[in-house]
Amino acid sequence: MDECIKNCQECHAACASLIPHCLHLGGSHSSKEHIGLLQDCAHICATALSFMLRESPRHTLTCGACAAVCRECATDCEAGANGDAWMLACAEQCRTCADSCARMVSLRMPAVSMH
Repeated sequence: MDECIKNCQECHAACASLIPHCLHLGGSHSSKEHIGLLQDCAHICATALSFMLRESPRHTLTCGACAAVCRECATDCEAGANGDAWMLACAEQCRTCADSCARMVSLRMPAVSMH
């Protein structure tokens, strides 16, 4: 879980910091869809991170959503990068986070008793 927590933190930072860069680049980089996806990815990473830090028994649910959004964001950043190092780095971090979150889901750790 510690590795996934670290990857979610790093992906959140990568996506959040890429937003102003994309807005500066303009064109398709600053499209509503791309910026919205970066925001969604940063937010779902923060949510998954929070669930894991709190040791919520529902962390696999947020990790599953995080993996899906991170994969979509990675594909989008990679497709529009045109050699831009920041976008390619963000895509790589998104893929790392997606893989890590997918592993968390596959572990399906037993739910913690709430009693």
